[in-house]
Amino acid sequence: MTELSYQLYSSRNFPFTETLAMLAQAGYKNVEGYGGVYGDLAGLKQSLDDNGLAMPTGHFGIDMLEGEQDRVMEIAETLGMKAIYCPYLQAELRPSDAAGWTAFGERLQKAGEPYRKAGYIFGWHNHDFEFVPLADGSIPQKLIFDAAPELSWEADIAWVVRGGGDPIDWINRHGKRITSAHVKDIAPAGENADEDGWADVGHGTVDWASLMKALRNTPVKYLVMEHDNPGDAERFAKRSIATVQGFERVEA
Repeated sequence: MTELSYQLYSSRNFPFTETLAMLAQAGYKNVEGYGGVYGDLAGLKQSLDDNGLAMPTGHFGIDMLEGEQDRVMEIAETLGMKAIYCPYLQAELRPSDAAGWTAFGERLQKAGEPYRKAGYIFGWHNHDFEFVPLADGSIPQKLIFDAAPELSWEADIAWVVRGGGDPIDWINRHGKRITSAHVKDIAPAGENADEDGWADVGHGTVDWASLMKALRNTPVKYLVMEHDNPGDAERFAKRSIATVQGFERVEA
């Protein structure tokens, strides 16, 4: 059974406590954490409980995953997480050639070992840069996968599109790795400039009807709504969950 969730990064510019209450009222049962929300762990757990929300998945930076394993484990255990995802690599740290990306894949494979051993799903969450061909024509995301056979994938579909990739093709070829997917949308060219060109799910250009069908052939467990810069987080949250629930009713 696929569960719907909400990446709290979407609401980083809005009051946290009000966000949790809004999400509960909008029908969400799950949220996804990121580095900015883990500071007061006990307070976070209490706030989630107070609003009837769970945090089954979370984002953690590569340095923390490698250097603060005990802290990551503490956060994941306290919040009842099932899956841990590495979300990003800063531009200045990104390799420039195939050997570098292969080495990064090996690094992710090794970084995930203690978390997999502890029973967690461990994966990579993509952006667009992993799908831009290198000088030799190779694709960083493919190099990462080839070097990390046990790496799960939180597929951020809209970033695949922005990187020039065909999301259906990637789902078909690597769908067995997908345990979570970010559900976000891209505004038509020239629109929503104040929201960095993103759109509420179902109100943009991404063919989510077809993508949902493709994702059903994968082990995906969590569908996580995300918008990188919404002007109105409540509008985004409510419209997006309504879109996805509509797809689910059609499938049923």
